[in-house]
Amino acid sequence: MNEQTPKSRLSLLRAALVIARRDFAAILFSRVFFFFLLGPLFPIIVGALAGGIGSSLDSSAGEPEIAVAMTASDEARLFEAHKALRAELGPGMPLIRQVAELQEGEEFDAPALLDRREGNIAAVLSGTLERPVLTAPESRLGMFRGSVALLTATALGKSPEAFPPVATQVVATSGASDKRGRLATAQAGQTLLFLLIMLLAGMVLSNLVEEKANKIIEILAAAIPMDAVFMGKLFAMLGVSLVGLALWGTVIGGLVTLSDMQGPVAGFVDFSKLPEPGVGWPLFFVLGVVYFSMGYLLLGSIFLAIGSLATTVREVQTMSMPVTMSQVLLFFFASYAMAKPGEPVELLAIAFPLSSPFAMLARAALSESVFPHVVAVAWQALWVFIAVRLGARLFRKRVMKSGPQPVKAKRGLFRKGSARPA
Repeated sequence: MNEQTPKSRLSLLRAALVIARRDFAAILFSRVFFFFLLGPLFPIIVGALAGGIGSSLDSSAGEPEIAVAMTASDEARLFEAHKALRAELGPGMPLIRQVAELQEGEEFDAPALLDRREGNIAAVLSGTLERPVLTAPESRLGMFRGSVALLTATALGKSPEAFPPVATQVVATSGASDKRGRLATAQAGQTLLFLLIMLLAGMVLSNLVEEKANKIIEILAAAIPMDAVFMGKLFAMLGVSLVGLALWGTVIGGLVTLSDMQGPVAGFVDFSKLPEPGVGWPLFFVLGVVYFSMGYLLLGSIFLAIGSLATTVREVQTMSMPVTMSQVLLFFFASYAMAKPGEPVELLAIAFPLSSPFAMLARAALSESVFPHVVAVAWQALWVFIAVRLGARLFRKRVMKSGPQPVKAKRGLFRKGSARPA
């Protein structure tokens, strides 16, 4: 008689795929996904408004001015020299304005004028052209001393009235400008990667806490391995995040196309001023997606482990705060390591799993080499696997109460001749 063996449970990968497909479809076709897409608009709007307000404040503040208090003859020669120098030097020669016309030998109280803090007056020039006196705060003295010396010398006729023409020759780039441009691209890429990971990785917490409260997680754990539940939820939320990034990228790409790369897009980021990274734009974008995925999975696995221990939203916020703060510190650590290429601090930032995506994205902008990224992605994938396994084991022990239980000591263990129960 042939007995039919019972069908075994799904394998780890197939079970993870079932959970991922379930969570992905449940979130993507819900109202939550719509509000999820609107979430990043608020920091962008706030940043654009802050930038607009900051630029308007800068324009309203105007250039700092030097108040001039001299005799009429000295002032006439000074303003004539300033007109000629301003035409050549532009903003390099600070503005001057008349505040008082003195008589021969009359003194002017410059500190009193600065104490009144009128307009944009940052310094006062008094005395005579032969013996000028510059009164200003200590931070401004170094800024204006050279300009005042050149101005008074020109007014006295000690410098040529006409500047010789300077021939110019334009080159495409230089070593210094290329390095500076790549540093700007690396910093922009790191900042964007950090904001996206911190903004999107927290979604796995609320999803897990909700299913724990509804006892759904116990049903899933009874049917499939807990590792598969963790992996499925992680990759489902990663898929939702990538769909959101694709939609945001399409919108931003449309804005860039409509503006023909002229000026800031929506007044927020000027993409045309970002120089080409070391590996080139196509590969840089691909590596950006890969490192976002690795960073999201690493941080998301930690958040899932925290969510498995928490029972309320308040506990989730309290327990996840140290992780969030440490991630901010790791971002600054990776930014600091970016300025030390090839040194031990950069290698440490690359080796540490949570800072590795930020450090490697910066290296993609600074260096043309591709092979280190292959090794880094494999290293980060290994830590994603370790983090998921540890999180699932922690969930089984602390929440599901599975696994070997500790043996409780009997009351008469340390008493001699304790009677055994009949």
